[in-house]
Amino acid sequence: MRHKGSDMSPTPQSVWIKGPLAILAEGGGNGLVVSGGRIVELVPSGKAPLRPTDRVFDASRHVVIPGLVNTHHHMFQTLTRAHPEAINKSLWPWIKALYPVWAKAMTPKALRVAVQLASTELMMSGCTCASDHHYLFMEGMEDAMDIEAEVATELGFRMTLTRGALDLAGGDGEQAVAPRNVIQSTQAVLDDCTRILSRYHDASDGAMLQVALAPNALFDVSFELLTETARLSRETGCGLHTHLVETKAEADFVRHEHGCDAVDFLEKCGWLTDRTWLAHAVHFDKSEIARLGRHGVGICHCPTSNMVLASGTCPTIDLEAAGCKVGLGVDGSASNDNSNLMESLRHALMLGRLTYGAEKITHLDVLRWGTEGSARCLGRSDIGTIAVGKQADLAFFDLEELRFSGAGDPLAALILCGAHRADRVMIKGKWVVEDGMPVGVDLGRLRAEHGIAAKAFLEQVN
Repeated sequence: MRHKGSDMSPTPQSVWIKGPLAILAEGGGNGLVVSGGRIVELVPSGKAPLRPTDRVFDASRHVVIPGLVNTHHHMFQTLTRAHPEAINKSLWPWIKALYPVWAKAMTPKALRVAVQLASTELMMSGCTCASDHHYLFMEGMEDAMDIEAEVATELGFRMTLTRGALDLAGGDGEQAVAPRNVIQSTQAVLDDCTRILSRYHDASDGAMLQVALAPNALFDVSFELLTETARLSRETGCGLHTHLVETKAEADFVRHEHGCDAVDFLEKCGWLTDRTWLAHAVHFDKSEIARLGRHGVGICHCPTSNMVLASGTCPTIDLEAAGCKVGLGVDGSASNDNSNLMESLRHALMLGRLTYGAEKITHLDVLRWGTEGSARCLGRSDIGTIAVGKQADLAFFDLEELRFSGAGDPLAALILCGAHRADRVMIKGKWVVEDGMPVGVDLGRLRAEHGIAAKAFLEQVN
């Protein structure tokens, strides 16, 4: 039976979110009405709702935007932030330093607290839905996806359980770096993919849990795994996700190993589809960008991680112009090193302007990528915008901090003045953050438990 999680239905009362300082919605100048977990009315400036509401929430000090959607994360990596073996390194030395640490120290208990902390951080930054790409399934970690589903359900957080996989070990390919104990057989991976699709993938409107299949990267997974996950995607309609051409070395590897460019190889594997979204997508040429766009492939831009690891700059404007869906992700917390999606929007603006010029990318572009664009990458049309019939997933920011004083355009101020913490967050019509604090989460206890778990990863330093 499909797992639906706990009852997330709000009270049947309707709520008028009245008179926001600014709102990212057409025709909602005087707010919106939420009922039954959905947006049921937009209220134009100077108007009142068409029907009386049960409650009114005064939003006059808030900038209201759709809940942010994070399309790429590795939540377990919160346990190795600023790890002494990995700081000040580019991708390959970084990952070679951390893989042995993760392989030795990861436990179900550690994963649980990592997902709790990362999800809470994301919600506090205004995020209401996330995709977590988890790929560590060594002995004892077989239930990793179940742990993530349980945590998301407990927090009331929307999540795409992105079932990662490694079926090639170090030594099996020129670029393969994963230790052998984190490798699974191809059949074991496929069996678990089938299991979690059956148990957790909910394709219905408003779903709290969905599933995507995510072989880790072309250099550490087999052709069989790629083609078989593509088959499962066609049969179930679930999403497909992987890292692709994050570095030039990876693009060169694909050409050397497979005799074609990365997009050609995606097509050979059955992955050139609008159900696919790719993390990073830095080193595509013009021909590849055009082909990705024709097939409506999604792109997750990870600006903070790409800058930390000096991997390069995703050609966002070119990809979007070609027809790709563009979204945003924080990426792993060991290469970011936090889980703040609003901060990533600002980085996307700054990095984009360095690439394309100040006039070519605006605050509205990055707000679109972090909301509607990201939702489209995950194959969701029920979230990502403030419109009648959409899920009531909303982020509220106040501009009372010193950083915002003097700001003339409230929406632009969120990005240009560096908003990083939401005052309130609503998911499916239910408050999950109030007055900047997550509802029902003991932050002190969470921080202490996470810190204890992280010590085991520091002890792996040689």
